Amino acid sequence: MASVDFDHVWKYFGDVASVSDLSLHIEDGEFMVLVGPSGCGKTTTLRMLAGLERASHGEIRIDDEVVNSLRPGKRDIAMVFQSYALFPHMSVYENLAFGPRSRGDRKKTFDPAVRRVAETMGLAEHLARRPAALSGGQRQRVALARALLRTPRLFLMDEPLSNLDAALRLQMRVEIAKLQRELGVTTVYVTHDQVEAMTMGHRIAIMKDGVLQQVGAPEEVYNNPATSFVAASIGTPRINLLDGALRMGEDGTQIEVLGVHVALPIERNSLQPFDSDGAAVSVGLRPADLQPATGNDRGPVFSLVVDAVEPMGPETYVTGRCAEQTITARFPADHKPAVLSTVRVSIDPTKVYVFSPSSGLSILDRSRTAGPVPATA
Repeated sequence: MASVDFDHVWKYFGDVASVSDLSLHIEDGEFMVLVGPSGCGKTTTLRMLAGLERASHGEIRIDDEVVNSLRPGKRDIAMVFQSYALFPHMSVYENLAFGPRSRGDRKKTFDPAVRRVAETMGLAEHLARRPAALSGGQRQRVALARALLRTPRLFLMDEPLSNLDAALRLQMRVEIAKLQRELGVTTVYVTHDQVEAMTMGHRIAIMKDGVLQQVGAPEEVYNNPATSFVAASIGTPRINLLDGALRMGEDGTQIEVLGVHVALPIERNSLQPFDSDGAAVSVGLRPADLQPATGNDRGPVFSLVVDAVEPMGPETYVTGRCAEQTITARFPADHKPAVLSTVRVSIDPTKVYVFSPSSGLSILDRSRTAGPVPATA
């Protein structure tokens, strides 16, 4: 087990910075998830930690040891790839035993460990099969089992579930999280799937264009996004980002959005430099915080012309138009308005997010930012 530190790490490919000034601490035994869209730098970050890419600037430390010049084989790391990286001509047993054999271990030494890990991963009945005879989920289990046999200081996982169907992804998410919890091995997990990030990680690190946007526990990042990008990256359905304006009056600071005014529980000076009446802002409203109006609503109510209704079992997604903007709300399962009907929707005033339309930074409470956020985020 080990801690990891990225200390002002940069990675250039030619003149293009794939990772920019990354500083990130990962605790011993932590499950850290790097999440973001394709090209955000998360896989490059993982490959630098593994030693498969060399950092252009900055230091990478494992347990306070600088490993920038250390070869991959000397870092005591096990890596699980999206493509499984199994030997197709070898059986499951031979794939699992490849590492111990290559180290010169005798079969009587590694055979019990191979069979024990195979039993743990549900592979005991498939040891004689080759990868082509296995399902995608079984192949991924072989890749994980092979990594477990290493008993490394670090597990690195690069989108290991992206080739699996939804049911298998759920099953493997549970298995990976359980194994990491039982083994206590520091794990860095790369994904573009926010569900994996929210359900598996002790903390998540959101990246965009090579820049770390925010780091924190899943619920912290969800409830207090540092930028509009972070807010849009976490949560299903996606947060509504709407055009709005600040309104300063005798009743305090309000946000004008969708033709209604929402009172903000903040002092005017906390919005500087956004302290002028009519200043344009970007307003974030999560679908879960938009509910059918009842007449006893705690917040303002707006009218929504329904364009689509999506029953999802325990809930219903309703998408429509108001003030020439498109909004999605998450209604109770038994509330299914007709398409083209008009429904009244209540806004929870305690769950309103406000961002700068130019920088994307949250302008309500920047002290909630969980990690370094660049001025140009």
